[in-house]
Amino acid sequence: MLALLGQRLVQLVPTLFFVSVIIFGLQQLLPGDPALAMAGEDKDPEVIAQIRARYHLDQPIPVQYLFWIKGVLSGDLGQSIRLNVPVLDLIAQKLPVTLQLATMAMLIALAIGVTAGVVSAVAKGTWVDYLVSVVSLVGISTPNFWLGIMLIFVFAVSLGWLPASGYVSPFEDPWQSLATTIMPAFVLGNAIAGILMRHTRGAMLQALSSDYVRTARAKGLPGRVVVLRHAMRNALTPIITLGALEFGTLLSGAVLTEQIFTIPGFGKLIVDAVFNRDYAVVQGVVLVTATSYIALNLLADIGYVLANPRLRT
Repeated sequence: MLALLGQRLVQLVPTLFFVSVIIFGLQQLLPGDPALAMAGEDKDPEVIAQIRARYHLDQPIPVQYLFWIKGVLSGDLGQSIRLNVPVLDLIAQKLPVTLQLATMAMLIALAIGVTAGVVSAVAKGTWVDYLVSVVSLVGISTPNFWLGIMLIFVFAVSLGWLPASGYVSPFEDPWQSLATTIMPAFVLGNAIAGILMRHTRGAMLQALSSDYVRTARAKGLPGRVVVLRHAMRNALTPIITLGALEFGTLLSGAVLTEQIFTIPGFGKLIVDAVFNRDYAVVQGVVLVTATSYIALNLLADIGYVLANPRLRT
């Protein structure tokens, strides 16, 4: 386990380096001049020159990258042009919101998708299998924005059970926080649940047809023990892979869902930053998102070993 963890950590260094180069390089291709954006309506050449000198915009791009990566390594992601606050502070404000929403969505997706996938595999060829497959296909095909609007109409407008939009921190009011995030979390988890169901069903069908499962059945073990302890444990590898990737996608920010429910998370932050040409915020958010993906892949590798003892050798 320690050797595997060491190898993955060593691989992270060049990966993060190339990711930072790509993020900074692509940022330079965006239209617009950040110095002119910061200067505002007063296009005084002296002010623009001072801004260029202050933010090293008058230097060659490789030199600008070195200044930027030096700040990143010291915990300084730059200053927001539009809000005039450190990017790290903005990320610290928005990340907990997106993390809460992503965690709730992932729990909903796992509860629905994995359970439905196991039931569908055990009941292969029956009406239950066909019903679960149809429901999962509907979940994958339903657009998030349409489902979000329908949930608002039913549970907020018609029934009045939940607030239509907004966000409340769980530290302020846990129940109100749950009420404001349960609908967007279900919208995000719905499509992931359908994907998880199909992957779980395929992995379970393969596991249930394996020799060790037939041996377990021949020994007279109860069906529940065979399915959950023997087949399910060996079918977890693709589920862990997909779960890590989908959770990384959720952390990157669900733009449409956050816009519909007015959730102040990463998605809204990155959209506002792009429209306002707030380059430092864009770079910071994308860097944090890419790092999250890499970290989640590392956790997935560790999860493989913990779930399947055969991989430890």
